[in-house]
Amino acid sequence: MVECGKIERCWEYETLTRIWFEAVKVTHDFLSREDIDFYRARIPHDYMLNVELYALRDEVGNLCAFIGLSAGMIEMLFVHPRVMGKGYGSALLLFAVRDKGVRKVDVNEQNCRALEFYQRHGFAVVGRDDIDSEGKPYPILHLELETL
Repeated sequence: MVECGKIERCWEYETLTRIWFEAVKVTHDFLSREDIDFYRARIPHDYMLNVELYALRDEVGNLCAFIGLSAGMIEMLFVHPRVMGKGYGSALLLFAVRDKGVRKVDVNEQNCRALEFYQRHGFAVVGRDDIDSEGKPYPILHLELETL
């Protein structure tokens, strides 16, 4: 487990989009190439502009993970594959819950890795939609942090 650095606000959309793309390639094998291209084009212009972005840097100072928040919800959380499993995602999630009061997140149903990650951190499925917010046939699970 790597000691995660300071979480910082981030507006480096191009770098964050590269992190998103690398993460999606290994975690979203259910997406078609066309859909990856569709979302990739929208990420920096439509999605990132509408959330508060926070990021972490790896041990040599490169951005390696980020989270996007809005209205008590995690809108996106992505970790570069070279540092997956080293605590960066957990650090960002803990920051969102403790410091920002976040209690909700939506996850692609086919993304078992993400679902398991959130469940390990106390989130439970409370709902489901058959399609995503773009009307594409990727079911979405709605999760909320369980109260202890």
